[in-house]
Amino acid sequence: MRALALATLALAVNFWAWNLLGPLAPTYRELLALSPFQVSLLVAVPALIGALARIPIGALTDRYGGRIMFTAVTALTIVPVLFLAATDAYPSLLVGGFFLGLGGASFAVGIPFVNAWVAPERRGLFLGIYGAGNVGTAVSGFLSPPIAGAFGLPSAYLVVAGALAVTAVVFALLGRDAPGRVASTGSMMAGFVAAVKLPIARDLALLYAITFGGFVAFGAYLPTFLTEAYALTVPDAALRAAGFIVLATATRPVGGALADRFGGVPVLLGSFLAIGVGAIVTAFEPDIVTATVGFLTIAAALGVGNGAVFALVGRRSPAGTVGSVTGLVGAAGGLGGFLPPIIMGLVFQATGSYAIGLMLLSDVAFAGAVYTAWRLRDVKLPSA
Repeated sequence: MRALALATLALAVNFWAWNLLGPLAPTYRELLALSPFQVSLLVAVPALIGALARIPIGALTDRYGGRIMFTAVTALTIVPVLFLAATDAYPSLLVGGFFLGLGGASFAVGIPFVNAWVAPERRGLFLGIYGAGNVGTAVSGFLSPPIAGAFGLPSAYLVVAGALAVTAVVFALLGRDAPGRVASTGSMMAGFVAAVKLPIARDLALLYAITFGGFVAFGAYLPTFLTEAYALTVPDAALRAAGFIVLATATRPVGGALADRFGGVPVLLGSFLAIGVGAIVTAFEPDIVTATVGFLTIAAALGVGNGAVFALVGRRSPAGTVGSVTGLVGAAGGLGGFLPPIIMGLVFQATGSYAIGLMLLSDVAFAGAVYTAWRLRDVKLPSA
């Protein structure tokens, strides 16, 4: 299916750009002598606009369609990437990182774009496959440090700028919106307000803040965590963090398919319980093998949870509102990834350990399980 392939490719390239600062953060820490809090703020800033911009971008996608919006968002993301290539001053990095979040907001384009092409009973799987474009964050982990190490920091950004330009052109030429797409005619604010009034949108926004927020936070902060807690080299830590992202990405379609088969609620419950257990294991900073098992457990569970949430979005959102609901839920997910790196940095700066931060993650995950059982217990899959 061409639409799915194009959307997944565009998401992957935009997420590659969105996660540029995470894998490069240990390098900036050494280059600029940054404190743990300054590093955590640097990797968290892109998540902020990546979250907030999903709200208007989702609403604009309901109106103008995915072809126009994916082309525009991808092209605009080139600007902060080139800006970051030209600077290594900390305040400028924060400014560039803020607007780099536009790449993360591209997620809100693809959900309504793909959703319109797929029958309701298969949306969990297809939206999960689209969400696998998250692998772009892993691509950044795999490629950005070695490119920067071999050719200099600007080269890591210039490669991404080129990939974004090619992707924007390809999407403009080959992308097509689904026949019979229902275009929203109301204002962006009206679409946002309508989404906020939907109980299912509010509930899923809260739960996605945990699952996707955890994914974003680990994707950005895990390299720093591994170099601090386990004294790994920057390339080794970046590769392990990329492995975390790859697993979380690969299990996202699995979560969508399981939700299609068994319903999103039991899948979400299992996901939250697994995240909580994995966080407890890693909080004690065990040996690297045990910690790896714990982190991979968290990665798989986060991916499954992300897939289950958007299986419910695709099936439970009224026609013509999928973009707005995606914007709201996606924004909550992005915001969920903004605070954890900052909290982890402050906790480490104050205590010299990440244990409290990881125990807080386990508490939030178990609370998510309770909330799912309470609020979504009556959500039934509609007949196909």
